[in-house]
Amino acid sequence: MVFEIVYDKQPQRFLKNAEKHIAERIIDKIDWLLKENPVPHDAKTIVGHHGVFRIRIGDYRALYSVHYQEKKIIIIALDKRGKIF
Repeated sequence: MVFEIVYDKQPQRFLKNAEKHIAERIIDKIDWLLKENPVPHDAKTIVGHHGVFRIRIGDYRALYSVHYQEKKIIIIALDKRGKIF
């Protein structure tokens, strides 16, 4: 089952302002990890936020939610490790 990946406003701004090679690396990793498996083995759940997961991409973190019925993954937030929970 292939999921569509959608970026919210904050991740879009983050990727637009990031260096090109970093933005490409983050997008490639998100596509590789999440397109067919929305909750990979290294994904962590965010306590206090129902249905929100976190994945690590080098020094960066991506927060996302999965909508199984719509087959969508919404990237909620992207940022450096120290700035995101």
